[in-house]
Amino acid sequence: MTTATAKRARFAPTPSGRMHLGNLFAALLCWLDARKQGAELLLRMEDLDRERCRPEYAALLADDLRWLGLSWDSGWKEGDRAYLQSQRQAYYEAALRKLEGMGLLYPCYCNRRERLAANAPHLSDGSVLYEGRCRALTQSQRLALEQEGRKPALRVRIPKETISFVDGNYGPYTEQLEKECGDIILRRSDGVFAYQLAVVVDDGLMGVTRVVRGHDLLSSTPRQIWLLSQLGFAPPHYCHTPLLIDSQGRRLSKRDRDLDMGNLRTVTTPERLLGILAHLAGILDRPDAISAPELVPLFSWEQVGRADRVVGDEVMRQLRA
Repeated sequence: MTTATAKRARFAPTPSGRMHLGNLFAALLCWLDARKQGAELLLRMEDLDRERCRPEYAALLADDLRWLGLSWDSGWKEGDRAYLQSQRQAYYEAALRKLEGMGLLYPCYCNRRERLAANAPHLSDGSVLYEGRCRALTQSQRLALEQEGRKPALRVRIPKETISFVDGNYGPYTEQLEKECGDIILRRSDGVFAYQLAVVVDDGLMGVTRVVRGHDLLSSTPRQIWLLSQLGFAPPHYCHTPLLIDSQGRRLSKRDRDLDMGNLRTVTTPERLLGILAHLAGILDRPDAISAPELVPLFSWEQVGRADRVVGDEVMRQLRA
């Protein structure tokens, strides 16, 4: 447990494969922010997708962090189920029951084709805004859909509310929830709890006060702040990081085998890899070998900035030097 004034950060990767350079970039910035702030750092495994996530990947992920010198103070350890999302279903169910008691949930029977219909509202990033077709179904309409064999997901009613916050790196951010978020799914039709619910419940119950993660999740933050408030939790302080992208502008992924830790540990050292990551982050002028503790006094968000970093041929050359 943490006190009301304690600082607590978390690194919460998905153990669906070996970490790659982009994961390591986020992990390093999360670790440096926590150490610079004097915050406790916990490790949590976000393994809701049981088809892709495996215990052996979690163990490899933890071993890779230790190899780099990115230690954590509490959280996941082999054999302990408390920090695995797949083992925290009762907490998510309790949160759903609370939201249901507030009249905020409703079943949604829409299939993928209906959700992605051409006439559905689309946001600027191409994602689809749910139009609310199941929001006002009568009981008889719901029964008729269930008799067709449709299993409902659970959505939360998003209000006409504007959420604003100040990101520690990207600055002020505002979102009109109804227009830019819409009613989101909290539990899928197959019974799997949605990331948006699980991450909010875990951050709230674990007393997380600082969240450092990639800016691809920046737009998810207002809905998470709103959900936190509905469940009685205070929001953490958010800092979103730039992403590592390839020369075509695509975010690095686990498909980039040359840049995953299985390969990187055979071609470089922890200090060399940390130096390259710190150089990409703007913390070092040159990609010189350095240890994680040596980077702490050098770290600031002003150096990191907001622009995504391109991992091109020069970075590949440095990794193999």
